[in-house]
Amino acid sequence: MELREFFRQHPKVALAFSGGVDSAYLLYAAKKCGADVQAYFIKSQFQPEFELADARRLVRALGADMKVICCDVLADPQVAANPKDRCYYCKNKIFDLLRRSAAEDGYTCVIDGTNASDQAGDRPGMRALSEMEVLSPLRLCGLTKDEIRRRSKEAGLFTWDKPSYACLATRVSAGEKITAEKLQKIEQGEKELAALGFSDFRIRLYGEAARIQLPQNQMVKAAEIRSLICGLLKPYFDIVLLDLEGR
Repeated sequence: MELREFFRQHPKVALAFSGGVDSAYLLYAAKKCGADVQAYFIKSQFQPEFELADARRLVRALGADMKVICCDVLADPQVAANPKDRCYYCKNKIFDLLRRSAAEDGYTCVIDGTNASDQAGDRPGMRALSEMEVLSPLRLCGLTKDEIRRRSKEAGLFTWDKPSYACLATRVSAGEKITAEKLQKIEQGEKELAALGFSDFRIRLYGEAARIQLPQNQMVKAAEIRSLICGLLKPYFDIVLLDLEGR
């Protein structure tokens, strides 16, 4: 199936929009195919501010509509407890909220940006999407991440080379309770590293320490400015570690 055929069959859709590579291209494709598409951005403690800024920038560029819905995911004890299948409970919460808002707006078909490179076996959130009958056009049409990036570049979308970004909750080890304070420290720490020019990295909590995971080609730079990095991160973390295995 091609995307044009999908949108011919589903001409009115509500899109779970994150501002990332996949949902950005899907919004572009839906508009290009003439679909009536409404984007919904679910703002929770798990999304950093730059994701919302990117989402707003893209919808302006495409002349699309976007609603921002606030969601307190940590109010759900199953999410805050952070079990291994935390994503399942989180997806249930945010997509239930999205579906209800979309239904009020007259949209009964909900789609998301899951692509053909995403493996269902290691993503409990995909089980929630299946149970809630959320459709994934990119996956249904066999579009991989590489293909989506290629098409996005051809379309002139600034997101084409945007690094993949997992939510802030993934920085906290399974079984360790997630709090707003922990997430805020991680977000601020990653903002400091991004301002130094680092990309495609993670700060993971390791007890009271920040464990920085960088691509191998950025290790030398980190070593050269280690004192600067420590100084910038110390307001948020007692100890700053560099993971030599990298990403």
